[in-house]
Amino acid sequence: MNLRIRFNHSTISKAFHQAFLIAVISVWGVDGDTVMAQAPVSFREQIAPILQEHCVACHGAKRTEGGYRLDAAEQMLKVGDGGNSPVVPMKSADSEIVQRIRSHDPDIQMPADSEPLATEQIELIAKWMDEGAKLDGVTMSDPLWLVIPPAATAKSPEHYPNSLPITALAFSPDGNQLLSSGYHEALVWNPVDSQLIGRLPNQVQRAYAMLGLNAGNVLIVGGGTPGVKGELRVIDRHSGATQHVIARANDVVLDCALRPGKNELAVALADNTIRIIDLDKTEQRKTIASHADWVTQLAYSDDGKRLGSSSRDKSAKVIDAESGDLLVSYPGHAAAVRGIASIGDGTQWMSVGSDNKWHRWELEGAKKIAEVPLGGEPAKLLKIDQSVIVPCADKHWVKIELSNNSVSLKIPGHEDWVVSVAYSPTTNRLATGGMDGSIRVWNAADGALLNKWLAKP
Repeated sequence: MNLRIRFNHSTISKAFHQAFLIAVISVWGVDGDTVMAQAPVSFREQIAPILQEHCVACHGAKRTEGGYRLDAAEQMLKVGDGGNSPVVPMKSADSEIVQRIRSHDPDIQMPADSEPLATEQIELIAKWMDEGAKLDGVTMSDPLWLVIPPAATAKSPEHYPNSLPITALAFSPDGNQLLSSGYHEALVWNPVDSQLIGRLPNQVQRAYAMLGLNAGNVLIVGGGTPGVKGELRVIDRHSGATQHVIARANDVVLDCALRPGKNELAVALADNTIRIIDLDKTEQRKTIASHADWVTQLAYSDDGKRLGSSSRDKSAKVIDAESGDLLVSYPGHAAAVRGIASIGDGTQWMSVGSDNKWHRWELEGAKKIAEVPLGGEPAKLLKIDQSVIVPCADKHWVKIELSNNSVSLKIPGHEDWVVSVAYSPTTNRLATGGMDGSIRVWNAADGALLNKWLAKP
């Protein structure tokens, strides 16, 4: 929508403005004789999706045509440059939104420069206002994309016509199952004979993070649809049922990390933020916006007191895990940083970036201690005891020993970029996923190849 017309500013009486606030915040009721034939219009399920799809592009935080914002309920209380109210409870005909979506004048009509809303959508918005602009218990400050109920995802094909990049992997606690990212599902494999033994449907379009909780009964799957939406789903690993949908955003979840000593999860997103989730309450405790580009990986120090993050903004940062205060920013890669991991209590850290190098550095002063060339662009880091695994775009994975900052293994075997990795301490197996949809299972100690297959049902 585009509220382009500028009106002369008018003075709205204090009494009217207070009545307007009370109307929306208190969620006005509707008289018993009114609209009895049909259920009340739902803001969450019916109105918010229309506004999100057709209005927020022109009337959101980044673009505010006519001084109007429609990206959250509290913003709809605010008059625009013309001094008119977008939403007038009980009087839809006086609403700036309704006047414009009903207009056929190209200089006034909304959405601007696009097809008009369907008649059914227009009348639904008007009916919602005439019923009192009820908010269904929505928090006033929540953005529309957050209050809209998550829709059931697309059904996965029985047989994939093409292979998909393996962007996430996770072993079961006993190491006898390996989960991989699929199309709107997680696929469950036997890592010994590469047989498909299960499919967990109703997932994000593409998963970039998988993490097992509660001895493996609960699986965290994070990802989404690039540039459209992101979310993190808490699912029952055995049944595949979604228990909660958290950390919802307008771009994908790229990683998550469990805080040692607390039932708390840090979530990295492509909207440049880090979300801290209280898993006991399944609610967001804090949003951290210290990066200027995608947050690619997160890692806690062993004591849970510090949280490290890597980003495409060419920095790796460490914050206080409780307060969110920035402790240090490491600029040593001078390129996009793809992965980060803590060494011990977080007085030292390691990171990899598009400079194709592994860096080890101190928290104090962000001083670089060592660097190791990798031969190809790296993906996320996987720390295993006193070593770290680095999957690389040169079709290899590398094992670096922290004792001497040197490469102990450089293993080829994929036919495309290696983009994901998982480890089972129970079986000492390592799994790697390729951009071409292939999975390899290795002996983590010596790099011997144990199995390989194309993860394509």
